[in-house]
Amino acid sequence: MSVEGTWNLLLATPIGKQRAVLRLFTHNGDLHRVATSDAEEVPLTGLALHGDRLTWRQSITKPLRLHLDFDVTVTEGELTGTARAGRLPATKVTGHRSGSAA
Repeated sequence: MSVEGTWNLLLATPIGKQRAVLRLFTHNGDLHRVATSDAEEVPLTGLALHGDRLTWRQSITKPLRLHLDFDVTVTEGELTGTARAGRLPATKVTGHRSGSAA
């Protein structure tokens, strides 16, 4: 399954809903990735796809300085799962692919 494309994410956090855009694309055979929010653009690390399960890590500085671990399931143009920051409770993550896959 291809996860390439632009994904619109919604995170239901204790401080309110946060939106982000996840861009996944292949360049020279390698999967590249970046996440963008209203506040900043950050690279993703540890991106791994195992069947329909996609995991990655990212560090943000806004609205709080956090290191997040994402674990989502991708089905067609939708994804659902969680993001966890250390020992804090998991945050629900949902998203959908914008347009067609790259």
